[in-house]
Amino acid sequence: MKMITAMIRPTKLDDVKDALLALDIIGMTVTDARGFGRQKGQVERYRGNEFTVDFLPKLKVVIVVDDAKVDAALESITKAARTGEIGDGKIFVTPVENAVRIRTGESGPTAL
Repeated sequence: MKMITAMIRPTKLDDVKDALLALDIIGMTVTDARGFGRQKGQVERYRGNEFTVDFLPKLKVVIVVDDAKVDAALESITKAARTGEIGDGKIFVTPVENAVRIRTGESGPTAL
């Protein structure tokens, strides 16, 4: 099993969710995040004054999938979250040793 953590633009969440549902990948955790990468923030105007917003809003999407679905999930997330502009985000893949469904006590891939 692998944990896929995707940092995406907030406007792309529905596209990513729909892409994962199309692969029959259900269950995800989404949290609000703020950060910056190569774009190093952006300059905005408010009442005639310029100021730099260093940390831009992002969403952190976390899913755990069976090894057989990792490549398809990565491709789907990448296509759904891409705008072609700087700041589209990143995807990280981490090994998961075990998962346990608390309600039933199932463990391993069946717990997903």
